[in-house]
Amino acid sequence: MRVDSDGFPSLPRGRHHLTRAQVSASQRDRLLQGITQAVAENGYARTSVADVLKRAHVSRETFYEHFADKQACFLAAYQATADRIATVVRDALKPTGEPVMRRLEHAVCDYLRELSADASSARMFLLEIYAAGPAAAVLRHTVHRGFIELVDAALMEDERFRRLPDHEFASTMLVGGVASLVTGAVAMGQHATLPKLCTPILSYLASLLDPG
Repeated sequence: MRVDSDGFPSLPRGRHHLTRAQVSASQRDRLLQGITQAVAENGYARTSVADVLKRAHVSRETFYEHFADKQACFLAAYQATADRIATVVRDALKPTGEPVMRRLEHAVCDYLRELSADASSARMFLLEIYAAGPAAAVLRHTVHRGFIELVDAALMEDERFRRLPDHEFASTMLVGGVASLVTGAVAMGQHATLPKLCTPILSYLASLLDPG
């Protein structure tokens, strides 16, 4: 798939042999990128469907073929970003013969690099989701729980972690703490510095497992 000068998926000019489904998928991707950029620049509350159309270069009719309203488009963009980031973390945590703590290091560092690579996605994923209403709050909670379950399942391989009084609470605190750190950095416009958090996060986890 070609991309245009804005980095959006672009359909071939003139006659092409793409199926209707391929054209529809390209339009949807453009709309997801469009709302991600618009919300990052304007905030969710001040973003209009027109703002999305201006960036995605699709018609209003096309927008409503894909989404019922602005919120539906935003939630789809959030879910797509969450899925991409979760895949990065899940892949890093897969059993490979490496110790679980080494794999967790890969997961944390990959997670931070993924967020630092795209300021618009990071702002949408970490900040603007709070402005999109009750349905967004439920979706964010579901996504957050998914990360907790990923981390908890991996850390259960470590005997020191299994000995903690409440391993699930520890995972919840760990993931919540990381979320707070990265959200603060992105709110301050410091998304590019996120990879620097990898070392202190892992040091904290090590102290949790070996408090002595």
